[in-house]
Formats: sequence, C-alpha cells, structure tokens
Amino acid sequence: MWPFFLAAGIEQVRIEPGITAFTPLDFVSYPYSHSLVFLVIWGVLFGLIGAGVARDRRMVGWIAALGVSHWVLDWITHRPDMPLYPGSEKLGLGLWNSVPGTIAVELTMFAAGVWAYVRATRARDRVGRRGFAAFVGFLLATYAVSLGPPPPSVTVLIVSAVVGAGLLLIWALWFDRHRTPIT
Repeated sequence: MWPFFLAAGIEQVRIEPGITAFTPLDFVSYPYSHSLVFLVIWGVLFGLIGAGVARDRRMVGWIAALGVSHWVLDWITHRPDMPLYPGSEKLGLGLWNSVPGTIAVELTMFAAGVWAYVRATRARDRVGRRGFAAFVGFLLATYAVSLGPPPPSVTVLIVSAVVGAGLLLIWALWFDRHRTPIT
C-alpha cells in the first residue's frame, strides 16, 4: 500500500542519506500504510479477500497477524517514526542505526521464514523444488541490491517498489502452485 499512498501524495518520504546508518529514507508521514491500527485493518481486509479466494477462513487470522508482525518488526528497526494510529506519538527502537545489527537480524528473520515455509510445505514437482531455491535467491539478491546507493528520487523509489512488489507477487503465486501444505 505504501508506494501507492506515496504516489497519491497521501503519505510522504524523503531521501536523506545519513538519517540512519542503514537506510537513507526519512519516513515523514505514513499513518495509513504503517500505523499499527491500519496494519490490523489492512490485515483483516486482505485476510478476508484471501479467505474468499482460498475458501479458508483461517487465512483471515494469519494475514492479520502478518500485518501486526510487520509493525512490530518495523518498530524494532525504524527510528522513532512508527505511529500507533494516525496522529499518535511515533515509536521505534532504531536498529537501523547499526548496519551489521540490521543485516544480522533481518537475515535471521528471513532464514526463519524460509525454514517455517519448508517445514509447512513440500514440493509437488521439480519446479516446486528448484523454483523455491530460485525464489529464495531472488529475494536475497533483491535485499543485496537494497544495500546499495540510495534511489535518485522518490519517483524512482515508488516505481521500483511497485514493480518489485508486482514481480514478487507474480513469482510467489506461480511458485506456490508447485508446493503443497503438509497435513
């Protein structure tokens, strides 16, 4: 939601190298895409959509929990710029002030997510095995690129976020068809 809100002028970000050691982004205002209250709302909304598509009501809770976990993880990494609700005080523990700490924590979380997915699913075919490895490689390569120089403009940031999210969604949907839940 964030890049769309930026494009619409509803939320704001500035590129300010040095604002933290890890990211040059100054999140000026993003109460609708990153406040705790709205992440719960978005999680329930997208959970209802996912549950309708998959015909599985359990998805509502899982997707809503992902929204809340997104806020918690951002609260850990961000400087104090994370709102609880639009207009609230802003919170953040500032892990982004340590590049090694950020990379260690984020790669550990990524590894835990990969591990959980592998334990919960199995490949249906060769595409499910090799596609998963390629998908993990794609995500790691994308992360490595994000460690490079700052984007030249907010417009480039928005376009790359939208294109990247679209590619990620297409790849994930295609890839997931070749894996099955372990029951």
